[in-house]
Amino acid sequence: MKRYTTEIIDAHIAIEAWLGRGEGDCAALMARFSDRFSMITPGGATLDKPALVNFFQAQCAARAGLSICVDDIELLAEWESGAALRYRETQQLPDQAAHQRWSTVVLDKDNGKLLWRHLHETALAG
Repeated sequence: MKRYTTEIIDAHIAIEAWLGRGEGDCAALMARFSDRFSMITPGGATLDKPALVNFFQAQCAARAGLSICVDDIELLAEWESGAALRYRETQQLPDQAAHQRWSTVVLDKDNGKLLWRHLHETALAG
């Protein structure tokens, strides 16, 4: 499980740096995601990898001071080529209320690397 936990935390560190400070390499960030990536956002929209790439390119440093915390990571299922995990994510901008969501991610193993295959986010009830 440590490998999966590390990937989830490291990905969110990179996302926080990119969105909050414009730091990092967008191509390296996008390399974490499978070409078959799909996502359901907290608002119910769906994204594929090209839409995710467009989002990150447009949002570089757009959320100054963003902090992202990931906790309560739980391995739901594991198989030879990947795993499904659930975690809680808290995002906060300076002087604003925090927003929390539960996320379920499917990670694929690909030549020794973990790739994000699917992500489903659900906002926590206020």
